[in-house]
Amino acid sequence: MEKFIDYVLQFGNLNKQQIDLITGKTTELELRKDDYYWEAGKTVKQIGFLTDGVIRVYYYDSKGVEYTRYFIDENLLILDGPNLDGNYTPSEYLQAVTDCKLTVFSKKDWKEISDTIIGWEKIIQKINNKQHTEKIERRSKLVSQDAATRYSEFIDKFPTLANRVPLSYIASYLGITQSSLSRIRKNIR
Repeated sequence: MEKFIDYVLQFGNLNKQQIDLITGKTTELELRKDDYYWEAGKTVKQIGFLTDGVIRVYYYDSKGVEYTRYFIDENLLILDGPNLDGNYTPSEYLQAVTDCKLTVFSKKDWKEISDTIIGWEKIIQKINNKQHTEKIERRSKLVSQDAATRYSEFIDKFPTLANRVPLSYIASYLGITQSSLSRIRKNIR
């Protein structure tokens, strides 16, 4: 819980009463490796903040081929889609790559926090904008780079992920085969 509050305070101010309200609305959730935080086709019922671990976001194309879209690591907020007031049914899976710990809020409690704390939506919008910008920056370069450069930049930007995430997921994220990634890694050493 403290990690979430510390993170939020980077984007705006909260007084003790507001912090107490937020703290009273949270629960801790632990996911074991390979557990799902959410699954495609199932309505999302909570907002989460990852405090420990790595979650992979992936989907299947129309031919049943699996693609890793991106990774979520510590200190990232997992909102439930574009509209917090409605029901969101994702087309993607969020699966724990490692054992994970999250601070979670029911949608009802999140709405109560939003309705009670003046400026809460502005704080969350700042967080959302930051995370969205970072996600776009990560993905946009991948389109124009060769595979070796993509992997090198992945290692530079996410040095801790390389040892925590299976190579097959990294290869999928980079848009290359696992055998190509193995060759690239061999040539870099």
